[in-house]
Amino acid sequence: MNTVPHSENQLHQNSGMFKRFEKYLGEFVYGGIDGCVTTFAVVAGSVGAGLDSSIIIILGFANLLADGFAMSVGAYLSTKSEQDNYNKHKQVEYWEIENLPDVEKEEIKEIYAAKGFEGELLDKVVEVITNDREIWVNTMMKEELEMVKEDRSPFWIGATTYISFILIGLIPLVIYVVDYVSPLDKNLFLIASVLTGLGFIIVGWLKTYVNQTSIIKGILETLVLGGIAAVVSYFVGDFLEQLIAV
Repeated sequence: MNTVPHSENQLHQNSGMFKRFEKYLGEFVYGGIDGCVTTFAVVAGSVGAGLDSSIIIILGFANLLADGFAMSVGAYLSTKSEQDNYNKHKQVEYWEIENLPDVEKEEIKEIYAAKGFEGELLDKVVEVITNDREIWVNTMMKEELEMVKEDRSPFWIGATTYISFILIGLIPLVIYVVDYVSPLDKNLFLIASVLTGLGFIIVGWLKTYVNQTSIIKGILETLVLGGIAAVVSYFVGDFLEQLIAV
């Protein structure tokens, strides 16, 4: 008899975890795309320059850890600054409705008059909004300043970006690590390219969920972006290798 309630509770917990992850899915997708693109570009450039697998691993992991950290810090600071800016303007609005209530009421009236409200209905809307300080301030923030509060955690935005950058960015390096531990008589770059392509397909598919766009379009865009980055890096590496060799 206790099985059903336990199952329902587990279902609610899983649902809650999914919703929390869903809030940060955008950061996971774009962190993963950036990690996969930049790491594969490093691998392609290194292969084009004829570098040894051990050097590719060193450069790849250096890029993975350093660039991923820089990107996650940037995401954290950007969100934190946005929240601080929002809170600063909100405090200004609180001060204004306390010290300049007539001016602020007139602004509310002008905002809703522009939306088509008039007469008694307009007066009623203004009265309802200005009777509650929180609603009043939030209305001014949204309608006058066009600012919307970011409720997500800056820490988790940065952490999700970093985790995704590393997880997806590892894909182009996996075969080189395997080869370093147990040498393979294979075309490592070809295998890395195929694995990276699969990584691009996964994050491209997730991107379509975030952007609500065509799955085919999202996957192709990601594949093309990664392909261009790899081709450019490969030929730059090859050119520099030949230049230095001469």
